[in-house]
Amino acid sequence: MIQIQNLSLHRGALPLLEQADLTLHAGWKVGIIGNNGVGKSSLFKLLLGELQADAGELLLPAGLSIAHMAQEVSVSDRCALDYVLDGDARLRQIQAQLAAAEAGHQAERIGELHAELEAIDGYRAESRAHQLLDGLGFMPGDAERPVSSFSGGWRIRLNLAQALMCRSDLLLLDEPTNHLDLDATIWLEQWLKLYPGTLLLISHDRDFIDAVVGHVVHMHNRQLTLYKGGYSAFERLRAEQLAQQQAAYEKQQARIEQIESFVRRFRAKATKAKQAQSRLKELERMEQLSPAHIDSPFTFSFDCADKISSPLLTLYDADLGYPDRTVLSQIALTLTPGERIGLLGHNGAGKSTLIKSLVGDLPLRSGERHESEHLEIGYFAQHQLEALDMNASPLLHLQRISPRSSDQELRNFLGSFGFIGDQALDPVRTFSGGEKARLALALIAWRKPNLLLLDEPTNHLDLEVRHALTLALQGFDGALILVSHDRHLIRNSVDRFLLVADGRVEEFKGDLDDYHQWLAQQRREQDSAAPAPVRESRSASAAERKEQKRREAEQRARLRPLRQAVERLEKALEQVNAALEQVETALADSAIYADSEKERLKATLAEQAELVQRQQALEEEWLEQLEALEQLESALNQDA
Repeated sequence: MIQIQNLSLHRGALPLLEQADLTLHAGWKVGIIGNNGVGKSSLFKLLLGELQADAGELLLPAGLSIAHMAQEVSVSDRCALDYVLDGDARLRQIQAQLAAAEAGHQAERIGELHAELEAIDGYRAESRAHQLLDGLGFMPGDAERPVSSFSGGWRIRLNLAQALMCRSDLLLLDEPTNHLDLDATIWLEQWLKLYPGTLLLISHDRDFIDAVVGHVVHMHNRQLTLYKGGYSAFERLRAEQLAQQQAAYEKQQARIEQIESFVRRFRAKATKAKQAQSRLKELERMEQLSPAHIDSPFTFSFDCADKISSPLLTLYDADLGYPDRTVLSQIALTLTPGERIGLLGHNGAGKSTLIKSLVGDLPLRSGERHESEHLEIGYFAQHQLEALDMNASPLLHLQRISPRSSDQELRNFLGSFGFIGDQALDPVRTFSGGEKARLALALIAWRKPNLLLLDEPTNHLDLEVRHALTLALQGFDGALILVSHDRHLIRNSVDRFLLVADGRVEEFKGDLDDYHQWLAQQRREQDSAAPAPVRESRSASAAERKEQKRREAEQRARLRPLRQAVERLEKALEQVNAALEQVETALADSAIYADSEKERLKATLAEQAELVQRQQALEEEWLEQLEALEQLESALNQDA
């Protein structure tokens, strides 16, 4: 159990927490949410012992083993595999002791250390590290490359792999999906669901939070408020609280009216395609939840260019790539106003190559690219942040684009992106990653594009900015192509998908759930194509028998977490079913419907609704895990 009692924490003169209280139980998976700057990362530093409370107490269990994802980018000549293995400190300790024992010819000690290595599953450590690297999107051969050869974003992925490799009771992850693509995000989501310890997760990806956590801690007004459920449950409760504030009523109604206009617009366009129907439901849900975002300072939009023509941009029989290689072949793509496309595909498949070719930054290797007379492209990618003038202010950036506009007009516009007061005059070098991303989006919006090409626009953006971006994209009248690992943004911003795979770009018939299944099928096919385990024969050597045993142990280890998850879910279902039976027995008693029992009846009905919801969620998760187990067992039997 983690307990925070009457705790105060300051960063310099800035108070982050004031007499805050919080209790988290072992095994919980908890999302830590709140606006940028409220102290989420400082809370992690407090748990790690890097900060001390100014008052109050932090109580942690004795002997608690903590793993965390380092945010700094390390430069090392160690190969990626060794770097990830370093996350398992006990493994490295035993290996060092074993090397010393072997050098000293200490036979008895060597035997003891091999037993310890077996006990911690050390013989399979390299296999587990390879699985982590593969799941996080590293390519074959990357494991042997030095850490220093990777870019900053890929080094952050190595830090994440190292944290996952660490055996821990408590895992602290600060924005783990920031540098991941959609495929790696989905993989990490599944990994964290099976993590047996306590997880504290800072994230601005609402779908990711919903899928992983069972509780949310909201850092707001220097307090820690615990909510049961994921982000969606928090949002509903938060909406109810804020809706009760009369002072916010008029702004609430304006926001509801705005969202209703989006619903009407997309209801008229919705087809029977699953993604359109899913998106329509999300918009209707957002109508109900609008009060949760009443106090957001972000109200920006993407106004379309005054002049527009159709088609905006065309690629015909185009080969895309670089001087030394072709990445995508025979691409035919026509973009017209109103197109809303999401790009899907593995990391490295060519999504960014396609967008750079559409922008014109990457010349075609062959084929044709035609721009319309009035084409105005708004392009966002991570390198756009590096292109900002670090010594200039947001106001100066806009003045350079539009020197005839008044300062007040420019400052009003910047205010909609959260650059209020003196912050509009501050140099960019003092900004956080999220503030730089907001400024890059503001510069795009000011130019009034009619084609938006957005490559991972949500990295570093908090939940409120992502919400504002979603609304802005829904109101955009031009064409949109989006690459993002934020599934909520994708569902609510695009109408159809293109799959970038095997050097081609083709229509993907389905929604994100179908894409999830497609990814699972791809992994199964990769696993089945892997070399079959060595079969033992009478003439097999001792080395071959040892290798066979190692492979069998590895197969059992792969099945073990799924079997444990199925068993855990079955037990949880039994408990929920038993509790639900008791509640329904109580409701069958006519005495509970007497006037004097109104409060008890209300509480019992609420408990019944909660238990039914919990039962449904457990059954869905149990079916998913059971299916995964059966598929893995089938694949292993085929290999055997």
